[in-house]
Amino acid sequence: MQRLEHMQHLDKHLVDELAQVARESVRDELREQARGQRRKAALYGASGAVALYAGAAVALAVGLALALVLPGWAAALITAVILGVLAYALRNAARPSPGRGAAGQASVPGQRDAGRGSVGGAPVPPVPSTPPATGVVPPRPNTPAPGAPGSGTPGPRG
Repeated sequence: MQRLEHMQHLDKHLVDELAQVARESVRDELREQARGQRRKAALYGASGAVALYAGAAVALAVGLALALVLPGWAAALITAVILGVLAYALRNAARPSPGRGAAGQASVPGQRDAGRGSVGGAPVPPVPSTPPATGVVPPRPNTPAPGAPGSGTPGPRG
């Protein structure tokens, strides 16, 4: 009996050690991945800051070039308008409009919201623009009305 308890104790001890080694291994791997992702994020942030300064330098160059032929205030105003138009165009490029799909692809004519929502690969039908009338059930397409020959349902008179 004591031998069985001793084996159970060894098994429990072995399982505990194995779980601890697995936890440490996973923790070390996640720490290494996070370190790489932090470095990548810092590089993206730095590239964004440098691009911002480059854009400011280009805007300054455009303003100074315009100031050669125009008064300073007019050159600054034209530069600001150019930057505003550029920002508006970039914003519109980032947001898909109703006429385009999510990735900037044109949607199929006559099919509203083609790229939105699907269940199991099948497209979801569009929502009707007006709610259905209460209490009235429209007939199914391609089915005969009740009482019509071949409907299998007697008419209103029996």
